[in-house]
Amino acid sequence: MEELYSRLTILLLVVVRVSAFFVTIPLFSHRSIPVMHRVGFAVLLSVMVYYTIDAEPFSINGAYMLLILKEAVIGLFIGLIAYIVLSAIQIAGNLIDIQMGFAIANIIDPQTGAQSPLMGQYLYTLSLLLLLYFDGHHLILDGIFYSYQFVPIEQLSLGVGESAAEIVIKAFAAAFVIAFQLAAPVAAALFLVDVALGIVARTAPQFNIFVIGFPIKIAVAFMILFVLMGVMFGVIQRLFDLMFIVMRDLMSILGGGTI
Repeated sequence: MEELYSRLTILLLVVVRVSAFFVTIPLFSHRSIPVMHRVGFAVLLSVMVYYTIDAEPFSINGAYMLLILKEAVIGLFIGLIAYIVLSAIQIAGNLIDIQMGFAIANIIDPQTGAQSPLMGQYLYTLSLLLLLYFDGHHLILDGIFYSYQFVPIEQLSLGVGESAAEIVIKAFAAAFVIAFQLAAPVAAALFLVDVALGIVARTAPQFNIFVIGFPIKIAVAFMILFVLMGVMFGVIQRLFDLMFIVMRDLMSILGGGTI
């Protein structure tokens, strides 16, 4: 009985990291997934990971409480950095909405409960489907599984320092660059449409540009999105690669290693 109680201390640490990971990681943290299903899947995955960990049982003391806190921080931090990288898609959608005139038509994001740009939510939903198509959910599960090789469960301290801050800053910068690449074709084309409408307004004042310009910009934007959808999917795939690289590098730094 005492041995079972001691082994449960290891399982609890695994459950804390995996559960915290599922709170923030894209796709698995979506609000459309019932909470009971997420909890059950997290516990099931934790039990599977538990049998792959070779660690001595822990005693319930102050150090064990710090280990629980450390496991929660690791799961939340890794999942959060992945969510931040994928937020570049919503940033790109916001830039497109401003040019299309959809900025006033925000909708509720089912994942966060906050207002989200219309095109941003559309592209984000497509990106999640694309993530499933490329088996990205398997890579995400591999990430939480192999995180114990980078940050062992018995390790109390984390390698948080300038390297971790540098990784986060570079991830932000790369995400904004990719967001600009996603929005640039549509934004540039709509800018030219604005220029053309401005010329028409000056040469033919009898036309009500505010009335005819809005549907024209929407039609042009949708045509460009339809034509360039394959290219945008390629850019989104690069964003997925960036997300997995940042997660791996961050786990390596938190474990005290180098990249």
